[in-house]
Amino acid sequence: MWRSWIAGGFSNSTKDNFYQTARRILSFPVLFPFAPSFTMAPSFSASLKDPSLFIEGSYIDGKVVASQSGQTFNVYNPATEAYIGSCPESTTGDINAAIEAASKAFPTWRAQSGRQRGRILRRLFELIVENKEDIGKIITAENGKAKGDAEGEALFSAGFFEWFSEEAPRIYGDIIPHSNPSSRTQVIKEPIGVCGLITPWNFPMAMGARKVAAALAAGCTVIMKSDGLTPFASNALAALAERAGVPKGVFNVVTALENTPSLGLTLCESDIVKKISFTGSTRVGKLLMQQSSSTLKKLSLELGGNAPFIVFDDADLETAVTAAVVSKFKVTGQTCVCANRFYIQEGIYEKFTQRFVEEMKKSQVGDGQNHSVSHGPLTNGIAKTQEHIQDALTKGATVLLGGNALPSIGKNFHELTILGNADDTIKSNSEETFGPVAAISKFRTEDEVVRRANSCDVGLASYLMTSDLGKAHRVSERLEFGMVGINTGVISDFAAPFGGVKHSGMGREGSKYGIDDYVNIKMIVTGGVNTSYANL
Repeated sequence: MWRSWIAGGFSNSTKDNFYQTARRILSFPVLFPFAPSFTMAPSFSASLKDPSLFIEGSYIDGKVVASQSGQTFNVYNPATEAYIGSCPESTTGDINAAIEAASKAFPTWRAQSGRQRGRILRRLFELIVENKEDIGKIITAENGKAKGDAEGEALFSAGFFEWFSEEAPRIYGDIIPHSNPSSRTQVIKEPIGVCGLITPWNFPMAMGARKVAAALAAGCTVIMKSDGLTPFASNALAALAERAGVPKGVFNVVTALENTPSLGLTLCESDIVKKISFTGSTRVGKLLMQQSSSTLKKLSLELGGNAPFIVFDDADLETAVTAAVVSKFKVTGQTCVCANRFYIQEGIYEKFTQRFVEEMKKSQVGDGQNHSVSHGPLTNGIAKTQEHIQDALTKGATVLLGGNALPSIGKNFHELTILGNADDTIKSNSEETFGPVAAISKFRTEDEVVRRANSCDVGLASYLMTSDLGKAHRVSERLEFGMVGINTGVISDFAAPFGGVKHSGMGREGSKYGIDDYVNIKMIVTGGVNTSYANL
C-alpha cells in the first residue's frame, strides 16, 4: 500500500530515484532482516542475455567504480522516458585517477609488439559481434535508435577493432638516404602516450570504438569520457575489452553529465595527457583547442557538418533517391554526415521529389524496440527540428511530407519531413539541423551549385549524384569538403579516412591514416658508418 501511495504522489524522476534507493537499501539484510517483499520494476539488465554488460559505474584501472563524490545521474530512454539506470557524476578527482592509471599502464602496453596488441583487438572484435544483440538493446534503450540501426552500430564498432588489429603490426617507418655517405637516417613511429577521448551521444559505441581501436593499436592508453545521455554502451565496450585481454589501466571510461566541461578541461590541461580526440560541435571543439594550448597537445577534432546533396539532371533517379533516404534520415537525421541541404537540378526536380516522398512514406516512426520501426525518437533535438521547419515555411518553403511533432507517441518523436521550394536564406542552410528534415531547392548550372554548396564555414561530408564521369571528378574536386560521396549515401567505412576541413575540424579517423593521429615520428641518425671497402 505504501508503494502505491508513493507511485501516485511523485513525479517519474522522483519515483525512479526512490525505487533505486529502496532497491539498494533493502539489499542489506543486516539493516533490514525483515524487509517487506514487493515487486520492483524489473531492471533493464534483466532483458539482456548477459546482464553483466550493463554497468552502472565508471571503469578505471580495471575496476568498476563510483565517483569519489558519491554523486550519480540518471539515464532515461528517449522513446519511453523510462528510467534505465544511473552512472557516477565523476569529478576532477575521478578523471585524474583515470589519467594516473593510464599513465601507469602505458610503458607495458607500448612495449608489446604490434602483433600482440593486434591479437587482443581481434578478440575484442569477435566479442562485440558475439554480443551484438545485447549491445543493440543497450544502444536502443539509451539512444532510441531503431533495432536494426542499433545492432548495425555494434557491428560497425566491431569493424574498427578488426581493421586496426590488422594495422597494429604494420606501423611502418622509413630508411632515408643521408646526404653524408657515412651516415644513416631511420624514421620510426612511436605511440604518443596517454590520450583523452571525448565521444558524442548519437553513436554511443561506434564513435568511441573508432578512436579507441586506433589508439590501442598504436600502443597508446586512453581515458574515454562518454556522453552523459548515453554512458552504457561505452561501459559495455570496456567490459568486453577486459575480456579480450586489454590490461587494466589501458582503457578507462569516465562518466558524467553535469560535470562534463570540468572533466574536459582537466584532460586538456593535464601534462600527462598528450592527445585529445573529440567528436561533437564546432563550438566545443574550438573551446577544447583553446584549453589545450598551454600543453600543446595533439588534437583530432571531428566537428559539425552541413552536408550538401547535389543531384544533376543526368543522375540515375533511383540511385539518387536511395542515397538521399540513407544520407538524410539514417538514425532519424542525427548523424554528422547527414545531408542537410538538397540541391536538385531543374530538369529532375519534380521526379526526384515525388520519388523521395514515396520512399519515405514507407518508413515507420516509433519506439526503436519495436521490430517494425525504421526510425526512432530524437535524442534531444525536437525543438531545433521544429524551429528549422517553421523558419523554412515562413520563407516560402512548402511541406511535401510530414512537418509535425508526434506527441501522441512521445515528446521526442517527430515526423520525417521533406520540404520543397526552399531557398538559401533558411536556417537549415547555415545551421546543422540534426533532425529529420530535408529542405530541397532547385539549381540551374554546375557553377551555381558548387558556389552554393561551398558557401558555409564547415566542410565535413558532401554528396554528388551524376552519371557523367567527367562531371563527377570535376565537381568532387571543387567541393570544399573532407569527404565526397558520388552516387552513394554511405561514406563511412573502416578503411576510409573520416574527417573534415574548414570549421569541421582536423585529423582523420579510421583507415591507415587513423593511426597517424596517435603516433609521434622519431628520426634517428647514425653517424660514422664506415662505408669503405678498401680494407676489406
